[in-house]
Amino acid sequence: MKPFLTTEWLHLAMLNYEIDPKILAPFVPRGTELDNFNGKHFVSIVGFLYRNTRVRGLAIPWHRNFPEVNLRYYIRHRAAEGWRRGVAFIKEIVPRRAIALVARKLYDENFVAHPMRSTIELDESTSLPKRVEYAWNDARGLHRLEVSKLSPPTILAVGSLEEFITEHYWGYTARRDGRTSEYRVEHPPWRVSLAANAEFCCDVGSVYGSVFNECLTPPPKSVFLAEGSAVAVYPGSTIAHS
Repeated sequence: MKPFLTTEWLHLAMLNYEIDPKILAPFVPRGTELDNFNGKHFVSIVGFLYRNTRVRGLAIPWHRNFPEVNLRYYIRHRAAEGWRRGVAFIKEIVPRRAIALVARKLYDENFVAHPMRSTIELDESTSLPKRVEYAWNDARGLHRLEVSKLSPPTILAVGSLEEFITEHYWGYTARRDGRTSEYRVEHPPWRVSLAANAEFCCDVGSVYGSVFNECLTPPPKSVFLAEGSAVAVYPGSTIAHS
């Protein structure tokens, strides 16, 4: 099967927050269940860049390179070969309406479009990122996330929280008709840099809903920057469930 979308996901700033699973329970798609790390559940605010994006092999002018910020959580689905570890999204923010419309149409994902900006500051001596920021504007004003004071990138430690957060290769969506869509995401393991500093300035209630205020207001439990890579996203299908 050929991928539906090919692109590069780069400079993935990941702010990870522990959450009460009862908050996420109403969002979990049918046929899946919440995944956990050592008995704890997490959501992540993720900001990253799309580069060289193609849909079914075609490059769409003015829609190849752009940032995204999303709030995601971690689930799994039991398939014939065993557990498939995946992610699902509360909301995904992009800068162009056409991107949001296509994603909502094809995947029933909760995409919205707002003016956005991204800033990647590189260290002159190493050419590695030293500060990464993603921001967007809506009716409530400016919202932003930033990571800085980054360690040199290293491979993922087996059994680490960073491995749990990044090593999910399936996406799941609760569709409006009650069914659940599943799609596969393909990329190599990413190296990560731990961040000593992180900022998340956001009107959480207006952007994500008041149920996330308590979770997303305190400092995150972990913060890191994943380098990213080329990515392939395959066409979705409907999963079977009881």
